[in-house]
Amino acid sequence: MDQPSDIQPLDVEAVNAGAKQKTQPLYAARKQIFAKRAEGSFRRLKWIIMLVTLGIYYITPWLRWDRGEHAPDQAVLIDMANRRFYFFFIEIWPQEFFFVAGLLVMAGVGLFLVTSVVGRAWCGYTCPQTVWTDLFIAVERFWQGDRNARMRLADAPWSFGKVRKLTLTHATFIVISVATGGAWIFYFADAPTLLVDFVTLQAPFVAYSTVGILTATTYIFGGLLREQVCIYMCPWPRIQAAMLDEDSLVVTYNDWRGEPRSRHAKKAAAQGKAVGDCVDCNACVAVCPMGIDIRDGQQLECITCALCIDACDGVMDKIGKKHGLISYATLREYNHNMAIAQDPESGVINPSRVRDSAGKFVDNVKHFDWRIIFRVRSLIYFGAWAAIGVALLVLLLARDRLEVNVQHDRNPVFVTLSDGSIRNGYTVKILNMIPEPRVIFLSLEGLPGATMSINGLDQPDGVSFAVPVDPDKLRSLRVFVSQPSQYTEAGKTDFQLVVEDKQSFETDTYNAIFEAPDR
Repeated sequence: MDQPSDIQPLDVEAVNAGAKQKTQPLYAARKQIFAKRAEGSFRRLKWIIMLVTLGIYYITPWLRWDRGEHAPDQAVLIDMANRRFYFFFIEIWPQEFFFVAGLLVMAGVGLFLVTSVVGRAWCGYTCPQTVWTDLFIAVERFWQGDRNARMRLADAPWSFGKVRKLTLTHATFIVISVATGGAWIFYFADAPTLLVDFVTLQAPFVAYSTVGILTATTYIFGGLLREQVCIYMCPWPRIQAAMLDEDSLVVTYNDWRGEPRSRHAKKAAAQGKAVGDCVDCNACVAVCPMGIDIRDGQQLECITCALCIDACDGVMDKIGKKHGLISYATLREYNHNMAIAQDPESGVINPSRVRDSAGKFVDNVKHFDWRIIFRVRSLIYFGAWAAIGVALLVLLLARDRLEVNVQHDRNPVFVTLSDGSIRNGYTVKILNMIPEPRVIFLSLEGLPGATMSINGLDQPDGVSFAVPVDPDKLRSLRVFVSQPSQYTEAGKTDFQLVVEDKQSFETDTYNAIFEAPDR
């Protein structure tokens, strides 16, 4: 069919050229960001969280916890040599690693919960990359000055003063990085002992290599790469979008009250022009550690640290406007207010549509409602998180500190003695999971006429033996069970080996099998 003359053919080359102009590179060379010091409630909250998290990290290995003379007194210790994890009054054995796995699952569900409620709050406040970057920026500000001074220093020609400031800055970075790596290794050995060994060059090679690696990564990630770690290396900015919905709180520029922007609001108002609350001062951009403009809308780079809120609220105070031009807001709330502010015909934002003659917001403008936190999605996340926590707590309180495991000899499975009795051999392992020595009674039940003998115990044959077990140790025993021929049944017979601590009344039972020849 012939093409109608009024339809123009598609210019493929022009379309491709336009697409190339719009395509952004997958990686852009880093442009140094000079974040200005912010003042306000969110900045104070970040200082508090930084001090608390860093304090926990650096101080925890030095805390002591008395577990008696037979156990280490370090409150938190990952004892790789003895395969133990100590956390204050809790001791985790390798077979109980599901407790650690459960805590990791709780952390994951908790992260989903926090993200669904308040966006990337983890990234903005408690992520290690954010915490150490905040610390490094504070160090940089201490030696070089605030934003304008650092920008002048970066553009200045090399001089003694510039070299001195940069040297002091990066030397402090390295000291912090070494302390970070050093604190990490103290979680894996007795901290005071390891510190002495480390300083006197007697520590294991793995200690020095670990400190070296963590020093390098801390310095590079926090001192050099900074926001690029969040943008290019961390997967969470891409995953968190799936966690958000229309009722999630995220840092938002409320252009329904901020537009049109004007740096000369009074002059524009006198000329009868529509003027929003934004004075286009770029204070929000100056304080952003990611170097973005929140007024451009939601962006992958935004970690919702809310420093732009503090900066904007400070400007609003100066010009006598209400806080909240930049605020934590939901998409549902934002869309509702935008629908009020926009002219229905032109779609242009008109500030007079959201304010009355006295300059106050009209009644149907929505503001933050704390009840939005308690919606179905967040309650489901919280319920799952709480259920896992309760299950772990119940298992922790109900777990046994005494276990027995039995392995039957494979070859031969039984031996016929000279008197016709049948004897089976077993390896019995008794596990004492408390840091105190105990006497455990090993008893034979459910096998008529049978008796036991145990190699290494100077006790006569019988059905019960007192077995001393060292604290936090497993004792392996060679046990022989004999049954007279008149009681023996052909094939396999079930019986029980029971261990009991008569002081704590803890018991554990193993269902074993006694083998006899077929008749």
